Amino acid sequence: MSAPSRTDAQQRADEIRIFQRELARLQHDNVIALSAAQSQALAEHHERLLVEYAAAFDIDRDTHAKQLSLGMRIASFLGALALAASVFFLFYQFWGMLPTAAQVGVLLTAVLVTFLVTLWIQGRDDTGYFTKLAAMVAFACFVLNIYMLGQIFNITPSDKALLPWAAFAFLLAYACDLRLLLATGILCVVAFIAARTGTWGGMYWLDFGQRPENFLPAAVLLFAVPQWIAHRRFSGFAAIYRLFALLTLLLPMLVLANWGDASYFEFDPDFIEGIYQVLGFVTSAAAIWLGARRQWPEVVNTGTTMFVIFLYTKFFDWWWEIMPKYLFFLVVGLTAILFLVVLQRLRKTPRSRAA
Repeated sequence: MSAPSRTDAQQRADEIRIFQRELARLQHDNVIALSAAQSQALAEHHERLLVEYAAAFDIDRDTHAKQLSLGMRIASFLGALALAASVFFLFYQFWGMLPTAAQVGVLLTAVLVTFLVTLWIQGRDDTGYFTKLAAMVAFACFVLNIYMLGQIFNITPSDKALLPWAAFAFLLAYACDLRLLLATGILCVVAFIAARTGTWGGMYWLDFGQRPENFLPAAVLLFAVPQWIAHRRFSGFAAIYRLFALLTLLLPMLVLANWGDASYFEFDPDFIEGIYQVLGFVTSAAAIWLGARRQWPEVVNTGTTMFVIFLYTKFFDWWWEIMPKYLFFLVVGLTAILFLVVLQRLRKTPRSRAA
């Protein structure tokens, strides 16, 4: 009867609500008839489960609560960003008034205190919203810590700072089950790998964005992480890894498909753009196929979105200048309809096999 996590409890509560609505329809259509004792026992069983889940995981027991939870998630996200920015500018406002020893003490104390406060709140916050706020403040303090200590002791800026930032973000994410901090840590890792790849390619580490191919090794690593490490206890973590892996792979391909001069390869830019256009289409289509096969909706959606972007980008290059605008948008609309038909066939395929 017990659920191992808040996600499992919420899923079970949603299934109970769906079952109750379907049972009411079946009874109304005289398809099934439960005795008064059976109906009461069923209702009491569901009510007991919902009460237990609500007490243990603070789940949304009905649609109204679910709508409010969405608003709370948005508010906590915006609040976390605002508080992190507030801490950042607070340090800058009064930083020059403090002696060096006090500056170091403030930096170290701020990180330690905010980290402990985050853990303390996490033990008392069943919803996770306030934990997210505290964790973002702790992360902002840690980023400031590394950055300001480097300035105080005149240390040359380096991409190595991204590693402790990523490690601290991952620590908060896995300790407090926070997907926002996981995404933050992933971005730090992506930036570090891209900067390091650019350094090996002979460029200054801050210029890593000038060569989109610097991001491709990070995409491979991110996609492999959820295959090697199971994330059963952390709801949505594996999906975030796959989502960022696809974006890290396909967005550089999109840039190179339209800007061949940015590639490391010393071929003709038109040839490089053509190669990355083909790779973009093939990779997007492969992502759709793999996501549908493995039941990864984030992979299907990302692959579909990027395939459409690749396609419309080429339409613009080929026909925007030579076609009448009404004809151009007619072709775009017809292509969208064709794409819908193909996806509809793909969606129906598992049903026919199951039948």
